[in-house]
Amino acid sequence: MDTIDLNLLPALDALLAEGSVTAAARRLGLSASAMSRTLARLRAATGDPLLVRAGRGLVPTPRALALRERVHTLARDVRDVLSPQEGALDLATLERTFTIRANEGFIALFSAPLVAAVSAAAPSARLRFVAKPVKEAGPLRDGAIDLEIGVLGDFAPEVRTHLLFRDRFVGVVRDGHPLLSAPMTEERYAVARHVVVSRNGRFRGPVDAALEARGLTRAIVAVVPGFPDALRIARHSDLVALVTQSSLSDPRFADGLTSFALPVATPEIGVSALWHPRMEVDPTHRWLRDIVITACRPHRD
Repeated sequence: MDTIDLNLLPALDALLAEGSVTAAARRLGLSASAMSRTLARLRAATGDPLLVRAGRGLVPTPRALALRERVHTLARDVRDVLSPQEGALDLATLERTFTIRANEGFIALFSAPLVAAVSAAAPSARLRFVAKPVKEAGPLRDGAIDLEIGVLGDFAPEVRTHLLFRDRFVGVVRDGHPLLSAPMTEERYAVARHVVVSRNGRFRGPVDAALEARGLTRAIVAVVPGFPDALRIARHSDLVALVTQSSLSDPRFADGLTSFALPVATPEIGVSALWHPRMEVDPTHRWLRDIVITACRPHRD
């Protein structure tokens, strides 16, 4: 390939299609003299005159006639390979499985609308939701997952992100809980017994740091891996659950529970979609990202 100049291919395609140096030059935006030099290079490369003088015009040689359709197909294929894929996506025939890694709360809230949206636009496409036991970019890099949903953290710097919506922590108790009988204060909140959510099994979090700054400590009775688990426990006990506001959007989880604003300030949570840059311009992946962004838009405000 070191001796082959692929730039000659579109020139040959134009010359064989037009049968004229001047017309081929106009088609490619070149001068007639530049196209004449290119024809000379093509003759040297192919070992054939290709176009020969016949009166005032040029006529193709038998070799040129034999090559014309092949050259046109090759030139078109090269343009397709070396051009952006805009407009190339045919959702009606798309057969692809997309893997989304997200926590239990996101899957519970968004899996149904995402499946419905994907199925409506691309009937042969499939979604695979997987749990996220750890936060690391390896599966994004090697293609094991297409999209990660979560809070930005110690991901590899090359990972691309898009903020889906902002969330916040709230307290949740069963309907009729004694804590609801009076305004919530730091002291009343701290003396209650609590269930918290931690994928890593940690008992402490931002709320505890804020309380300890005021000389208060809460009693954490249980740690569970997901928000639905914490809500289930709160519904059937006097424990106070610390969950995200979005986890209460599903009526199945919020039924029989009352939420309240925390008496201490906690950082806002930004829930983002993350993907590897190698998928940045892939049309099907871009379509998937748009589907996820659209599904999450009602929760953005």
